[in-house]
Amino acid sequence: MKKATKSPLGKVLKAIMAISAMMIIVLSGTVFAAKATPDVKTENYKTIGDRELKIHIHYPPGWKAGDARPAIIFFFGGGWSGGTVEQFLPQAEYLAGRGMVAARADYRVKSRDGVTPDKCVEDARSAVRWMRRNAVRLGIDPRKLIASGGSAGGHLAACMMIPKSVEADGDDLSISTIPQAMVLFNPVLSFENEQMLKRLNGDKQLARRISPTRHLDKNAPPALILFGTNDRLKIFGDEYWKKAESRGVRADKFLAEGQGHGFFNRSPWTERTLIDVDKFLASLGFLKGEPTIKVPEETAVKQRNSQGGNRNIARWRAMDKDGDRKISADEARGQMKNNFDKIDTNNDGFIDRKELNQLAAWLQSDRTGAARTRIHPNTRNWPDLFAKDLSNAIFPEGIWTSEDGVLTAGEDQAIWTTKDY
Repeated sequence: MKKATKSPLGKVLKAIMAISAMMIIVLSGTVFAAKATPDVKTENYKTIGDRELKIHIHYPPGWKAGDARPAIIFFFGGGWSGGTVEQFLPQAEYLAGRGMVAARADYRVKSRDGVTPDKCVEDARSAVRWMRRNAVRLGIDPRKLIASGGSAGGHLAACMMIPKSVEADGDDLSISTIPQAMVLFNPVLSFENEQMLKRLNGDKQLARRISPTRHLDKNAPPALILFGTNDRLKIFGDEYWKKAESRGVRADKFLAEGQGHGFFNRSPWTERTLIDVDKFLASLGFLKGEPTIKVPEETAVKQRNSQGGNRNIARWRAMDKDGDRKISADEARGQMKNNFDKIDTNNDGFIDRKELNQLAAWLQSDRTGAARTRIHPNTRNWPDLFAKDLSNAIFPEGIWTSEDGVLTAGEDQAIWTTKDY
């Protein structure tokens, strides 16, 4: 691989964002107590032109319409520019197994739809209203709705507490978006700084309308906010926690020592955070009993983290509709579909685990460049099986500030946390 050349910060951030948006969130070794697999159904909650925005609903075992169950809606991260609705699949499956109705909502993003963050907020508010409007059919209690998300998705979830924010044309404004609780994974909580304003073309008034901390008052819903101590975005959490305390608002804190942005996406932090999420929701009466998830042993975590392609089990399950342990061209999605012929090495029209693992091993070889131990924690041992350019999947040109071909932790912190939320 060629030695990386220095590029403007904007290109650097774009490259990093591309990696972040394509990460696949998995929970391959998580132990769930609930044996029944929740049903998942997909519906359209909003149509803009020819763009259908879908919401994936996870129904718990024994569910029926009119149940009035507590519900949670997840919004994926990706810097308002990318990301995948599959990000919170493990969390949704777990909470559905605990008796909730869990939803994962798609929304417009810059890379696919050419929109700014305020439009992302509009879509999120539409999704929440859709759930409440269809509460009886969905079997949920509209007075027991939790908003959740990670990074940019955490921002969207937090914006639901703002009584009057940006609103989509045609939305029924008589339906409130204010949730009964929020679970926010390393969220952005303010747009009122120079870097964030750039995303809104300098519109300060618009920034105020989508800055949750500005609107935090005594009526704000209780929140659980989770950050890694090494995540520079934690300043958003610090500001929110301080203001919440002064207003007498409950804002629980989960800090992962030594962890960076997106720490919750990998084991054992996925399990650890879910335990705290479970306890938080139980304290509010949304769940009963003790958490049913277990934190895996350290040796098991290390083994899974070294298995490359096997870490993509959540996305694999989502694509393998017929459960035949292989992916057809029709089942493939995203960049796996775009690169189907490259991955299907035996040309049988299917991608099996062996082919996926061969690709993982190849991506972890010297052909991809730098040592895996020196890249961002979110991507360590995460071969990106869905990148457009497989020969350069993890290390696109122009992301190293020192031009030495290796993205170090220091360089990463300087780049990742500057703008890529």
